[in-house]
Amino acid sequence: MSQPFELPQFYVPYPARLNPHLEGARLHTKAWAREMDMLEGSGIWEESDLDAHDYALLCAYTHPDASAPELDLVTDWYVWVFFFDDHFLDIYKRSQDMAGAKAYLDRLPAFMPVDLSVPVPEPANQVEAGLADLWARTVPTMSQGWRQRFFESTKSLLEESLWELDNISAGRVSNPIEYIEMRRKVGGAPWSANLIEHAAGAEVPAVIAASRPMRVLRDAFADGVHLRNDLFSYQRETEQEGELANAVLVLERFLGIGPQEAAERVNQLLTSRLHQFEHTAFTEVEPLADRHALGPEERGAVLAYVKGLQDWQSGGHEWHMRSSRYMNGAGDGAAGAVTGNAAGGAEQTAPRGLGGLAGPTGIGTSAAGLSASASAAGAGAAAAGLRASTAGALRSLAATMPQRLRSFSHPPYRRVGAVPLPEIPMPFETRLSPHMAAARAHGAEWCGRMGMLDAEPGFAVPGGLWDAGKLADYDFALCAAGIHPDAGEDDLGLTTDWLAWGTYGDDYYPLVFGRAPDMSAARHTTDRFALFMPLDAGPVPEPLTALEKGLADLWRRTAGPMAPGARLGFRTAVEDMTESWLWELANQKQNRVPDPVDYIEMRRRTFGSDLTMSLSRIGHGAALPPEVCRARPVRAMEAAAADFACLLNDVFSYRKEIEFEGEIHNGVLVVQNFLDCGPEEGMRVVGGLMAERMAEFQYITETQLPALLEEFELGQDARAALDGYVRELRDWMAGILTWHRGCHRYDEEALLRHFPAVAAAAALPAAAAVPAPVPGPSWGGATGLGTSAARLALRLAR
Repeated sequence: MSQPFELPQFYVPYPARLNPHLEGARLHTKAWAREMDMLEGSGIWEESDLDAHDYALLCAYTHPDASAPELDLVTDWYVWVFFFDDHFLDIYKRSQDMAGAKAYLDRLPAFMPVDLSVPVPEPANQVEAGLADLWARTVPTMSQGWRQRFFESTKSLLEESLWELDNISAGRVSNPIEYIEMRRKVGGAPWSANLIEHAAGAEVPAVIAASRPMRVLRDAFADGVHLRNDLFSYQRETEQEGELANAVLVLERFLGIGPQEAAERVNQLLTSRLHQFEHTAFTEVEPLADRHALGPEERGAVLAYVKGLQDWQSGGHEWHMRSSRYMNGAGDGAAGAVTGNAAGGAEQTAPRGLGGLAGPTGIGTSAAGLSASASAAGAGAAAAGLRASTAGALRSLAATMPQRLRSFSHPPYRRVGAVPLPEIPMPFETRLSPHMAAARAHGAEWCGRMGMLDAEPGFAVPGGLWDAGKLADYDFALCAAGIHPDAGEDDLGLTTDWLAWGTYGDDYYPLVFGRAPDMSAARHTTDRFALFMPLDAGPVPEPLTALEKGLADLWRRTAGPMAPGARLGFRTAVEDMTESWLWELANQKQNRVPDPVDYIEMRRRTFGSDLTMSLSRIGHGAALPPEVCRARPVRAMEAAAADFACLLNDVFSYRKEIEFEGEIHNGVLVVQNFLDCGPEEGMRVVGGLMAERMAEFQYITETQLPALLEEFELGQDARAALDGYVRELRDWMAGILTWHRGCHRYDEEALLRHFPAVAAAAALPAAAAVPAPVPGPSWGGATGLGTSAARLALRLAR
């Protein structure tokens, strides 16, 4: 059977290494699988299946430094998870038995007690028996925090199989954003990351486990693992299993391209995610350790964990090139084999079908993607292998260098002109609050009283960041009236004030802190915000800036009536938004256009989606049980609405941000950088993403939420609250579109008034025009790759 596409050239700069205890793990895990009744008579696997898939080889590659007992344990976990996958496919996916699948999955958490004193039920099948055995052998040596994280990642790995089954039943291929997020859960790589902590004896300190750098490392690792797997498993999944959850298929449908081009795009995204992993490891981990004053042992554990994630990427690639489970270029599906020798090392047979490449065949050479011979007269096998690995790493780095450089070489203040907006789907009508005029008057008075129309310390522009004319043009009351049409006059004023405060901060950070040589002033400013959001609603210190004064006032009016638990959730939403301003600032200083996945996930925070949605939830939080708020359909509905609104803002603000502000955080620009295309194509792709997210929102609310109501057996009050929340999100999206069309923040005439220096430069002939010396970052402290282009552009302007 011919392959549907040629495998692309992968970015694998680190050669794979093989654990010397491979053969022992093979023998142990076969005996364990037979003990768990996973082989003969299971109806799922025979011994020949286990031998062909060779999960011991996978674990020996992905955990090259694990001890023999640890390698045995980890290999048993992977045998169990792959058996579960095939068992679930055979019993429930093929029959599309949703009820049976749910009952099957509902029992499994009972075999994973975080509290080890809790007894487990009697196993009823091989999956339950294997899970009970593995849990008891794994978690006793780890902390309570790790056990909880491992429980959650394992539970997600199991339960999100229902998402795949639901899509198969509906014949639905997910959109790219939805797919990346859900694939992390159902694909199991976050679960693999937890096992890396165990195998490496390197538990991530609890104080940083939930931080952005650790989350990004885990998620970028997970995306790399899953996207690579999708490339290798495409033929198996689409031709044999009827699977729809595959990134190549997702991009085929979304971009309207063939399998080969889609595979190249998936590989490009895989490379981008690995670049993100490296960038986070090099630029964010050490400052995080410094901020939390981690000791030497804790820092060592973090570095060992990062190294473990890196080893997994290279080892996982090598295994995919060899396992008969996947498409890998070989005529019979096997790309080569490794057998243990008496010394505990490995003997290598030639990898077959690697695109006809000539050259070395030692460990790591397929991962490096070599095309040239490393043999030399008089050189030994070890030296040849070392040169092969080095040459392969260099080739891998060189092949992906153009993609890496594009991310750091965008010239700020590039003239883009008017780019036509894409078609924007909006199936919901906008309703405007009758208190809009009162909110306008209140908002103008409040912003003035908070000092947002005055000059601030450290702000060099005469007259301050905003003036009365700009504030009137921005018309936050129009936005508030659309997103909260049923709010009373006081509540509408409060929403208007929050919108003004968030936008003021978003405008303030790049202009003021972009000039600083480092992040310390911005970090200190952001840390101080917590002082003005006391969880006990008690007194606060004297505010020093307009941002602090505004936040103190808003917190008193918003959080004062809240219950303590709701107060904590609301403060977290505010902190997520303000922390995201630091992420934007760091990228600005490096002149780095973000990775597309990181951009989408951080954009929800920079836009303040959780904050404004939290305002919507305040009125009905008690009516909805927490488990309903945390349920996958509800969270997916919120994410789809948030992404639609964020991308909507990006298409309207594209010219303002790119040409007038020298900004790099815009979805259209991110797509341009990723696809290496022009603004019109970038706008078209972003429009397609908006349409897909709106369609997903409607699918969830019309199909999945009714099923959720029945699943939780909700009473009338809770049903009414959930229905009300859906209506509020519809109002939220419709109101945001109405505001973008009705305010004067993005149209050309307003831009020329608000940015007179850029307007003067735009009046010059195109050949003579240069970026204007507008207030903004000096780039003096930027030293990252590609920032010379930004510094040169600003020097020319000056």
